[in-house]
Amino acid sequence: MSSLFPEPLVITELRKSFGERKAVDGVSFTVGAGEFVALLGPNGAGKSTLFQMLSGLFVPDAGTASVTGFDIGKNPIAALARLAIVFQQPALDLDLSVEANMRFQTDLHGISRHESKIRITQWLERFGLTERASETCRQLSGGTRRKVELARALLSEPQLLLMDEATVGIDPASRASILTDVKALCRERGMGVLWATHLVDEAEAADRIVVMAGGKVRFEGQPKELVKQSGHSNLTDAFLNLTRAEGKP
Repeated sequence: MSSLFPEPLVITELRKSFGERKAVDGVSFTVGAGEFVALLGPNGAGKSTLFQMLSGLFVPDAGTASVTGFDIGKNPIAALARLAIVFQQPALDLDLSVEANMRFQTDLHGISRHESKIRITQWLERFGLTERASETCRQLSGGTRRKVELARALLSEPQLLLMDEATVGIDPASRASILTDVKALCRERGMGVLWATHLVDEAEAADRIVVMAGGKVRFEGQPKELVKQSGHSNLTDAFLNLTRAEGKP
């Protein structure tokens, strides 16, 4: 890793236990600039615990995670300022308008009102939300709310975007649209993306997949490499076979 251009995310031997259960057990991988990495695993694999450590909500028992060269444990303010996250659980204020939710985010990041207006206008246009800016989020469909959450996350111009099962519970068309938008933004902005999912069809679109089961990384590489390695004809069967065989902690 070049010290001049540190990768958006470097995870080294991260560990987190809850009593006797090893939720994350020695996980290591990277996300490069402009790279879309899918973190694929069944429910209970350790994906959410990993994301909670990356977002500063949990402190790891051991190991390190760095965002653009800033260690989350040693320099959390600098590290967290360079990432954005969309969690599985919605985080919008449903009684505020779309625009007010976005303005609240820019205020949190200390962005001036002049710059805030420019960025909000940009992202509302990018996601086709301009005409809905004055509507309360309660009026929106689940898929549209997710687009607002994504637009809001991007207001801080992160170098790393974390998507934690962010398409769960929304309709297939909205899910596909968000996946396409995030992949395009990854290329356009050189932003690293870590997309956690248990849905194999979402992982198929990734540059690289990291398969977790039982708190450990079971595979890292291109989707087609896992298919070839497994001897199966498709990623779904390869994934199911891998997690059945190795998913026990």
